[in-house]
Amino acid sequence: MTSIEFDLPEGFLWGAATSAYQTEGGNTGANWWYLETMPNSPFKDRSGQAVDSYHRYREDMRLLAEAGLDSYRFSIEWSRIEPRPGEFARAELDHYRSVIDTAFEFGLTPVVTLHHFTNPMWFFRGGGWAAPDAVDVFARYVTTVAPIVADVPWLCTINEPNVIALLAEMPARAAAAEQSAGALDSRPIAGLALPTPSDAVTVTLIRAHRRASDILHAATDAKVGWTVSGQGFEAEPGCEEVLAAVKWAWEDRYLEVARHDDFVGVQSYTTRRIGPSGPMAYTEAEKQTMTGWPYRPDALGLSIRNAWKACDGTPILVTENGIATADDRLRIAYTTGALQEVEAAVRDGIDVRGYLHWSALDNYEWGEWGPTFGLIAVDRESFERSPRPSLAWLGRRARAQRTSRFEANDALRLEFG
Repeated sequence: MTSIEFDLPEGFLWGAATSAYQTEGGNTGANWWYLETMPNSPFKDRSGQAVDSYHRYREDMRLLAEAGLDSYRFSIEWSRIEPRPGEFARAELDHYRSVIDTAFEFGLTPVVTLHHFTNPMWFFRGGGWAAPDAVDVFARYVTTVAPIVADVPWLCTINEPNVIALLAEMPARAAAAEQSAGALDSRPIAGLALPTPSDAVTVTLIRAHRRASDILHAATDAKVGWTVSGQGFEAEPGCEEVLAAVKWAWEDRYLEVARHDDFVGVQSYTTRRIGPSGPMAYTEAEKQTMTGWPYRPDALGLSIRNAWKACDGTPILVTENGIATADDRLRIAYTTGALQEVEAAVRDGIDVRGYLHWSALDNYEWGEWGPTFGLIAVDRESFERSPRPSLAWLGRRARAQRTSRFEANDALRLEFG
């Protein structure tokens, strides 16, 4: 039997992930486009044409499939589907259906996210998730999209609601920056000192997720859930009570919602220490990656185990995990450590269904182009794709897993008929 390096369940998904806004380019109707292009924008860089995946998605998926991966997570851009309130673009619905069909054509299981941070500008101007009709408006969009995702096996309603709730004050901060010619931070999501997630926005997001889940369960046979950003919180000595309070506010209350779901997406990159006053800033010694995060592949294990406990046994899909580095050898080492954490969790009886690496491609990291997360490098002038050795490495692991499982099942059939 072919040896395998990771002993993971049969049917385990091996793939990579992207989001529409970070890769497609030209999403001029989205609120992030406005934030990038307004005078005195708080963001260092603009997304522009991003990496042109709106037109090059077929090439992107072909590279993943040829490497040996069997799944691909991507998102649908709401601002393209509903450019004006209640008006839906048939051509864009057809476009995303083509993206889904292409995934199936290449043997990639599509994992589709319906909301990945960005909103239509008209929704943003109307108050966004703080608006009184936000749930109804989102439900209208989900209802319209449901027919084109009818045969998609995995659907994520909302990406990282805990981060959305963290960023609830972003419009006010952006307006202040526009008037004062100041800047929030060159790394608005990865490095910005953020407040506790907004309670009001959290309640709305929970309602929106449950409404969307009901719509999708009625219209599809998909497994439906949402994804939560795992913070990997660790208490300083004597700060265990503070840890419990912070963990609930930032993470666990979103995981508890998933007790009623088909799965929960776990997204993990690093850890953060909790001191007497809550989350602590990273020290210079800890800033070991291009995002200024500590190098902690074991964070994925912490996040999986916390999700399993908080969700009371809801199946887990790792929907994002990766590292921003210019050294691809370090990316392979990090991913090895993360997958070892997955394997250990499975050995301990935790139901983990797959691993989707962040990200398939170098992409727009919400305000800057510097951090490179991709298994595939992209030339921003020509958009030429150059697979890194880490893509081939991960693809070989996926092939070895499938081959080993096939050979094991074949041997059982021969032995027992």
